[in-house]
Amino acid sequence: MSTSASQKCSEEMKRFAPVVLPPRILSVDALRGFDMFWIMQGKEVVLTILGLILGRIPPILQYHFSHPEWEGFSGWDLIMPLFLFITGVTIPFSVEKYTSGHAKYPFYRRLFRRVVLLWILGMIAQGHLLSFDLNKIHFFSNTLQAIAVGYFVSSIVLVYLPIRFQPLLTLGLLILYWVWMMFIPLPTGEGSGILLPERNWAMYIDELILGRFRDGTHYTWILSGLGFSATVMLGTHAGYIIKFVHKRNLVVLYLTLAGVICLLFGWLWSFHFPIIKHIWSSSMALWAGGWSYLLLAIFFLLIDVFGFTVWAFPFIVVGSNAILAYIGAPFLKEVLDFALVKVGLGTATQLVTPFITLISMWLLLYFLYTKKWFIRV
Repeated sequence: MSTSASQKCSEEMKRFAPVVLPPRILSVDALRGFDMFWIMQGKEVVLTILGLILGRIPPILQYHFSHPEWEGFSGWDLIMPLFLFITGVTIPFSVEKYTSGHAKYPFYRRLFRRVVLLWILGMIAQGHLLSFDLNKIHFFSNTLQAIAVGYFVSSIVLVYLPIRFQPLLTLGLLILYWVWMMFIPLPTGEGSGILLPERNWAMYIDELILGRFRDGTHYTWILSGLGFSATVMLGTHAGYIIKFVHKRNLVVLYLTLAGVICLLFGWLWSFHFPIIKHIWSSSMALWAGGWSYLLLAIFFLLIDVFGFTVWAFPFIVVGSNAILAYIGAPFLKEVLDFALVKVGLGTATQLVTPFITLISMWLLLYFLYTKKWFIRV
């Protein structure tokens, strides 16, 4: 290839290279975008392509692209805890100025604004808020609301509690939840350690407090907030590693070690407090946290150590506007489903819609990315 042709190719590549200003961490944006990719109909697109290539989806992939009915953990189960974990990674950077004696009023204003907006968006996404029908509204039923709880607790902790005590608090949240769920007898007189889908402490409290505003599933939210907070706190520890460890190879090493430790203790804990995502058990929080640490280590190694960013650019685009991706993709899919059925596409809609949704949503996010328009709450 001639020098001029090589230069022209290089210039073309630069047009598509990510332009993200510090203090953004590309690996974090990419991992967040990778997580949101599956929410944006990525799962359906991948399964469709694999089905066309393989003829049938192997049982192992069927398992990991679905949720276990109760106990157990699949790849698809990692989507929500990874989102919470990544939220935690960014908190040490976002609250830094509030830990050094600055006035706390701006911190609380920012904190409550974010919590309220996340809560409202969660109710719009899955709580039927826009139906304006009290009989359909679910007050607490969405990932964004779980993030709001974890973000609130973690931000307060990072501002007021010295760093050396923060891992102890994370462990304390998980132990408190374990003790409550496994050692305190249910008020129904059935004893302690009951972990049935319809009968456990977390479900009892949800039914008691939320009542008819529950979502009707076996997922629990209020008492499980202890687990949500611990998951976000696990992310903050990863954020501290990235922030304070200046040698990037050591960042990868420490993230990997943290991941292995979480997986080990999550597995050991599961023999008494099983891995159950529906109630966000302490063992599940550690197990999911372990995989989140390892994924972050891989992304950081490839992007921030080796500088290999081309493959990650589509994910970085998505991760830079993750909230819009999370809210917008399901809404766009509903609109497309309705429109394509109206034009007579029929059953083919189920095959076509995921591809159109994913491509259209990414192009919108890419347009916003090129304009440096990042939607934040």
